[in-house]
Order: sequence, then C-alpha cells, then structure tokens
Amino acid sequence: MIDAIIILFFIIAAAGVGFDSIKLLPDNVLDTVSNVEALRWVSASFAGILGLGLGLVAQTTYRRLEKQIRQTPMEIILTRAVGLVVGLLLANLMFGPIFLLPIPDEFSALKPTIAILGSLMFAFLGISLADTHGRTFLRLINPNSMETILVAEGTLKPAGTKIIDTNCIIDGRIAQLISTGFLEGQILIPQFVLQELQLLGDNSNDQKRARGKRGLDLLNRMQQSFPERIVIHPADYEDITTVDRKLIRLAQEINGTLMTNDFNLSKVANLQKVAILNINDLVQAVRPVYLPGDSLDLKILKQGKEATQGVGYLEDGTMVVVDEGRNYVGSEVGVIVTSALQTSAGRMIFAKPQALTVTS
Repeated sequence: MIDAIIILFFIIAAAGVGFDSIKLLPDNVLDTVSNVEALRWVSASFAGILGLGLGLVAQTTYRRLEKQIRQTPMEIILTRAVGLVVGLLLANLMFGPIFLLPIPDEFSALKPTIAILGSLMFAFLGISLADTHGRTFLRLINPNSMETILVAEGTLKPAGTKIIDTNCIIDGRIAQLISTGFLEGQILIPQFVLQELQLLGDNSNDQKRARGKRGLDLLNRMQQSFPERIVIHPADYEDITTVDRKLIRLAQEINGTLMTNDFNLSKVANLQKVAILNINDLVQAVRPVYLPGDSLDLKILKQGKEATQGVGYLEDGTMVVVDEGRNYVGSEVGVIVTSALQTSAGRMIFAKPQALTVTS
C-alpha cells in the first residue's frame, strides 16, 4: 500500500507542476499557441511520466531504508536520534546570532548558507558521537541499574571502545574473540582503515590483493554476525599521512583501546600513553605451560643442530628440541620436558624421549 502511495504522490505532484509550468512561458509565446489548455495537459502528461520514474526510485530507496532501520537495534536508533537533536540544538545556539549581525544586502545570502552548513555539520557530529558513546548514554538514561551504580562507585569500569587496525582485521582472530565473549565494548572500524583495505584489494601485487580481499570479506562477515558491535567510524585526518598515526590520534581523542598485532605500532602507542590490546600477546599468554617433568606426545620432524637432536613442533608452533631424538625422525614418541626457554623469537622447549617404544 505504501508503495502505491509513494508512486501516486510523485505522479500527481509532477503532473501538477507540469500543468502550471505553462504560466512561466512569456506572453508572446502563449499568443502563438492555438490551444493553451491542450498544451497544459500535454505538459502535465510528460511531467507525470517523469514523476512515475522518480516515484519508482523513491519507492526503492524507501524499501532499502526501511530494511536498514528494521535491522538496526533500537538502542542505536535512540542514541542517534538524541545525538541528532543535541547537534541541531547546539548549531541553533551557535549560528542563530549570525542573523542579528549587520551584513550588507549583497551578502545577505551568507546568513542562511552558514546556518544550514553549520546545522548539517553539528547534526553529523552528534550522530557520530552517539555511535561512539551510545552505550554510556543509555546508562545515564537508566541510572538505577546495578551496572550504573557500580560504575558510579568506581567498583566497575565501563567497557571501553576498541579500535581495530588493518592487520588485525586481515588476521581474522578478532572475530573469534568477539564470538567467544572475551572482547567487550564497541568495535570501531575507522574509515581510513577501510580505505587501506580497499587499496590493498585493488593492488596489482597478487599477495597484497589477496590480503585486502580477505580483510574485506572477514569484516563483512563480522558486521553481519555482530551488527550491534561493529561500527564504521567516519573520522579521518588530512594532516596525517600514515594509518598508524591516524589510529593513535583517534584512540587519544575518544580515549579508546587500540587492538593490533603489529609489534612496532604497539611500542609507539605505548610511548604515547594509548591503551593497547595485542593479539599476539594474548596468544602467548594462553599457550599451555609445560614444566620440567611434564610428558607429551610429539612427532619428530627433522634433525636438530646437534648430532643427536631431533626437532618437533606443538600445535601452536612451539619448537621442541629432543635430546637423543635423531633416531626417531618421522615417528611419534612420548617425551618428557626437561626445560623451557622464552626468547624474543618465541618459546622453545627442551625434552628427552620418555621410552624406547615408538609408534610409527
């Protein structure tokens, strides 16, 4: 029903404009027309056809907008509406006095132009801030909730916004962290990170192009799986050239936490007092701890540097050097951990064969 109303409205409106547009013709032109009334109806007919096309476009746009609104969580709609109203109120307070300024008549058009542009800017800013801090605003609406009381007392800290860098998206492990529930708060994807992924996806280098397409595919799947968590942030900084520096600036401005697996970016962000969550550090922290005396089953894959050593690997990639393991290359054997060594390159475990019984 609504589709027919939209199309009918555009047809009637366009036909009415076409019917009355004849009045805009000069009198000397109208005097040459033998039947002005017929010309009105012809003009109205052509305008109605044009209105039909505009109505079909408006109908499609309406359906897309309706579908998007239905899929958007209610709390996001509420916070965006409040952000829009607050932005427009601030714009009215700041740009309203412009109409009282004594501006010459030839520049009078500047007043409404500045007011309109200012209102659009503050409305966009209000919606952007609502997307970033909407959860905090909802806590303020319901101040009696137990979570809000604990936050006010300082007993509980609110979950901060997480800003994701390009490498972290391409890595893919971020989606598993979100699905398991270990990662709280809003997940922010800056617009300049999307642009970097798009540039990678369009790169002539096959490896870079594959990385870019993988990142975009993973991001699309995350947005479909967690629409209320993943937010595309429009922030960009024209005065900054590198993506890493833009990420640090954004994290500083919104007091967010930067998620990455880039070692150098982590160091630079730490120096600038930006909170960091490094996925590689998390992986290292949750690896199984093997103490001297622990036993494990290991397949010896190759010979070690020493004449009697054999080398195998755990599922997480940790290298295990087995003394007297050269004779077991290509076989699976039980070993006993003798010591472990943590280096800058990773972890290394030393072991010795548990028994001479070998399973091929």
